[in-house]
Amino acid sequence: MGMSSSTFVGTLVLVLLIQAKGQPGFISIDCGAEAGANYTEPSLHINLGTIASEEISTHTQQQLRSLRSFPEGKRNCYKINITRGSKYLIRTLFLYGNYDGRNMSPQFDLHLGANLWNTVTIRNASITQSNEIIHVPLLDFIQICLVNTGNGTPFITAIELRTLKNDTYVTKSGSLERYLRCNLGSNTAYRYSADVYDRLWYTCDFEEDWTPLNASIPDDSFVDNDFKPGATIMSTAVTPANGSAPLVISWEPQDETDEFYVYMHFTELQVLTGNQTRQFNITMNGKLWYENCSPQYMSVSTIYSPPGGSGKEIKFSLERTENSTLPPIINAIEIYKVKQFHQSDTFQGDVDAITSIKSVYAVTRDWEGDPCAPAAYLWDGLNCSYQGIESPRITTLNLSSSRLHGKIFPSISNLTMLEILDLSNNSLNGEIPDFLSQLQHLKIFVDQNPYLCEADQCNKKKNKKHKSIATPIIASVGGVLILLVVVAAILWTAKRRNAKALMLKKDQSAISPQYTEQNDSSLRFQKQIYSYSDIVKITNNFTTIVGKGGFGTVYLGYIEDTPVAVKMLSPSSVHGYQQFQAEVKLLMRVHHKNLTSLVGYCDEGTNKGLVYEYMANGNLQEHLSGNRSKRNFFSWEKRLRIAVDAASGLEYLQNGCKPPIFHRDVKSTNILLNEHLHAKLSDFGLSKAVLTDGGTHVSTVIAGTPGYLDPEYYLTSRLTEKSDVYSFGVVLLEIITGQPVIAKNEEKSHISEWVRSLIGKGDINAIVDSRLEGEFDSNSVWKAVEIATACVSPNPNRRPIISVVVSELKESFATELARTKHRRTDTSDSVKQVAMNLNTEYLPQAR
Repeated sequence: MGMSSSTFVGTLVLVLLIQAKGQPGFISIDCGAEAGANYTEPSLHINLGTIASEEISTHTQQQLRSLRSFPEGKRNCYKINITRGSKYLIRTLFLYGNYDGRNMSPQFDLHLGANLWNTVTIRNASITQSNEIIHVPLLDFIQICLVNTGNGTPFITAIELRTLKNDTYVTKSGSLERYLRCNLGSNTAYRYSADVYDRLWYTCDFEEDWTPLNASIPDDSFVDNDFKPGATIMSTAVTPANGSAPLVISWEPQDETDEFYVYMHFTELQVLTGNQTRQFNITMNGKLWYENCSPQYMSVSTIYSPPGGSGKEIKFSLERTENSTLPPIINAIEIYKVKQFHQSDTFQGDVDAITSIKSVYAVTRDWEGDPCAPAAYLWDGLNCSYQGIESPRITTLNLSSSRLHGKIFPSISNLTMLEILDLSNNSLNGEIPDFLSQLQHLKIFVDQNPYLCEADQCNKKKNKKHKSIATPIIASVGGVLILLVVVAAILWTAKRRNAKALMLKKDQSAISPQYTEQNDSSLRFQKQIYSYSDIVKITNNFTTIVGKGGFGTVYLGYIEDTPVAVKMLSPSSVHGYQQFQAEVKLLMRVHHKNLTSLVGYCDEGTNKGLVYEYMANGNLQEHLSGNRSKRNFFSWEKRLRIAVDAASGLEYLQNGCKPPIFHRDVKSTNILLNEHLHAKLSDFGLSKAVLTDGGTHVSTVIAGTPGYLDPEYYLTSRLTEKSDVYSFGVVLLEIITGQPVIAKNEEKSHISEWVRSLIGKGDINAIVDSRLEGEFDSNSVWKAVEIATACVSPNPNRRPIISVVVSELKESFATELARTKHRRTDTSDSVKQVAMNLNTEYLPQAR
């Protein structure tokens, strides 16, 4: 065979290939090298010709002399530690070389984390094939996976990562997959050291009637830019053979919906005389893209525009201007296709926990790559929940008949969303640990390990054999056996202790209408305290239901002639009592016109309830979804007024309270409207007063609602002031568009993704709620869109603080008021009109 192969068995060993001294951010992995091998390539270059298979073993690049194949397993992965949030050029290399002697070029899928990156199709056994993508990882590692699709054994030759500057190759969303990268005017391809980022530059001929140009450009006299194409790359160029003709670059995408980003690099190669000028315009599909481009001698300018466009054909034309004496030139071009990775990786805490479990128990199942995603490659024995763009969570762990030994491993307790745990038919021993009782969602625990025992029974009845803690029930569903059991008694024991710690014993017969005994002494005497019999009278025996939620049911009531809303805690609410305490404590000490007011509460035994001011117009979501009558349909002016109110309530919590308070569950159903349509934030059961000792965040148990939950908070448990800003940004997008947060389609795309996909088209009517029928000031709406998209930025550092959000919304509100030529008489805040030029963001930019 012409080249050697290493078959993957067990844990992958990453072999680092250091390609150049003084090049931080270079990670190179020779996938076929022996474990522990390290070496330095003397030089790197690209061979444009075909290499005979028998010569591959002596290839000038050592990393291309061998490969690693994966004949076993559906999915095999490399896990590579990186710096989260940094921008990387990620490259995979494949050189088949007929290593297996079968002359059958394989085809297989290449995954980046939980998402399909590309399908690798080997067309020539003797030519190196590469895939490149510019990507910003959200985790501190990436996983590159090879998936067997039944069309031959997957293999890989090398993996390379190169760090790029974060302010280059910026997209509105998604990653950038290399489509073409061309060193124009040259018959030689280059990479490092001609390119400090080690990009692969190929020769390209778009047209036959081009004239190549070249010049000698010394590195020490060459002025580069952030993209750093390098003097060698820029020393050649092309110009049209007919000096008066345009220079045309065009291509036909396989899919006309593909979106492209284009980067054109220019430098003047001639020293122009006083009467010579080179100036040209650039059009894309007939429309002006960049005007009066004049490349400078010995200096690089890069022109790019986010995005580059889409369609059946994409055609760039460089056209000489009337006052130019020389034709257009171009030295290099990069074309990238936008790659959207919609599937989120599994929640990091769950990944850490299940990886630890795999290691400790030496699980031999096909557990490679992301545990939950994509769903087609879900780890054997797991089930997961999938909530739109939120990270999947592990809900079932079935390790039955897995030859497990030792104690129940504590990492299981970190699978906090676990509902079913099956450890049956193993050889586990010791006590059933108390930490299982902390799994709030655990419904089914299957044991059947003869040497496990409850804490208070481990030292008793040692002469009894094989005590069974749970009785299995076998049921057949569609031919599949599902093992179910009654929840173990040990969970009841532990939870009983916790319940006693939370509930104080009371003498129910001693309770009177002036009841003051509390589970928490800090609740006393701050608001009106009602007995349960009072609540029954106020609600007329709970006759009228006005709402329901996770906490419980909300009833309409009257205190004398004043309507109130009474929210009663449901006995089945998992965290209800903690939320009840949190809400009472918070609303006793904070007061603001944009926060719902607490009238009083009932804390009588198991009967617990909150009495609020009544909000006659329900919640915001009802109006946006059309569940209210048409007469209550909101104009753009009303929507902005509501947005300002809600943002002002948040601003008070963050800036007007000491310590600041984070709401943690901002959503449209928690924004209530009174009879005057003034908005107030409600539902403070998850709110948290944050004592950060001067820091910028606090680590806390994740709380919130899917779709509104800050993805950074969800990944890291780091709660910051920007977490509520993200949630409010989602609400603002609802207000603008009238669309649901998670689309009701197969993709279940998030509202922010939908809006971002339309922004580049510049058509505000495609974004705004069509029911408004154009009745709005477009500058006002654009400003609101700008605010909302900034709030939902994946990077918290790019989100505005809430006080800025309030200020910007007031300006948007003022612009709309100017259109309607009237102002609300109850608006005391000063506002001003701001003229905006929103088109500049979509014009090409030069560096």
